[in-house]
Amino acid sequence: QVQLVESGGGLVQAGGSLRLSCAASGRTFTSYGMGWFRQGPGKEREFVATISWNGAITAHADSVKGRFTISRDNAKSTVYLQMSFLKPEDTAVYYCAASQRTISSRRGEYRYWGQGTQVTVSS
Repeated sequence: QVQLVESGGGLVQAGGSLRLSCAASGRTFTSYGMGWFRQGPGKEREFVATISWNGAITAHADSVKGRFTISRDNAKSTVYLQMSFLKPEDTAVYYCAASQRTISSRRGEYRYWGQGTQVTVSS
């Protein structure tokens, strides 16, 4: 069992930045690839970024490439999502998740999920 708690969301103007954090507890953090997903109003939950257990491999959705960066600190059992040049269309609830895959963009391959943190970008 892995418990995930996101933080760092909030209201920001377009062009601004936020850093989301996801603190993990329970089973060994390094056993899992980690991912960030988001769900906007009236939309399905979509992939944002993923990172391997040691941080050596990352992947980002095309919609956020060059603006968002996923990272992790295994000593702190925490995964981060640095978001820059935010746009109103980035408004969503952001979720972190843990997978037994090295990395994955598929929602169904993530076993554990956090409760989410709201990010709102005003124009």
